Amino acid sequence: MADKPSVLFVCVHNAGRSQMAAAWLTHLAGDRVEVRSAGSNPGDAVNPAAVEAMAEVGIDISAETPKVLTVDAVKESDVCITMGCGDTCPVFPGKRYLDWKLEDPAGQGVAAVRPIRDEIKTLVEGLIAEIAPAKPGTTA
Repeated sequence: MADKPSVLFVCVHNAGRSQMAAAWLTHLAGDRVEVRSAGSNPGDAVNPAAVEAMAEVGIDISAETPKVLTVDAVKESDVCITMGCGDTCPVFPGKRYLDWKLEDPAGQGVAAVRPIRDEIKTLVEGLIAEIAPAKPGTTA
């Protein structure tokens, strides 16, 4: 892994789980990690319930747009985290692959998305501790 690890979050539509995970990682790790997200079959827009759930914790993802998963995105990432997209993520030697089993927020209201958002935050915090811990004497 380079001085600055890179993470790719992948879900089917890149409209909920992967968008929330990318936002949490960017918010919590700052510039210590390069963050990407993509979908195997990207939707037209980010899930409004995901936007609302993230806004409740002070993170604005309203300007994000779903992006298509590319081979280059995987090649350029140190860690690829899939969330319910099965085997659509290309596999390259030397990459680390994780699969986070998370409920799909598609079609659900904000009340159902909040626990998913909170579970993603916990997983992201564990990932940060592993790949980009704060340097001694810093707070971020």
